[in-house]
Amino acid sequence: MKITLPNIESGQGPVLMLNMIRFRDKKIYFEQYLPAFNQVVQQLGIEGVTVKLVSEVVANIMADEDEKWDEIVVVEYPSAEAFLTIAQSEIYHEIANPLREAGTAELKLFMTRKIDF
Repeated sequence: MKITLPNIESGQGPVLMLNMIRFRDKKIYFEQYLPAFNQVVQQLGIEGVTVKLVSEVVANIMADEDEKWDEIVVVEYPSAEAFLTIAQSEIYHEIANPLREAGTAELKLFMTRKIDF
């Protein structure tokens, strides 16, 4: 999977990935995919990847009626480059991605950066 981030400059610090998930099999996602993802991160030697929030979606307030999300997950990466390294690595696609696909029916990802005000 080739991901390009045209609006992200390198060296800009941590990013937060907002994952909007509709599950195919929640058990596969949490019991198999997440451990496999952590294994990939460890094997790639990337530090500072942290799950910040796992939250159940209880109602669509301002969304299309057909948007049915089960949970949101927010994961912090030390940089956009760290995310890209993981997402584009062969090891991720061999070990973790098949489990992500088995566990999720639909997934949207948004890369964000915290704003201090």
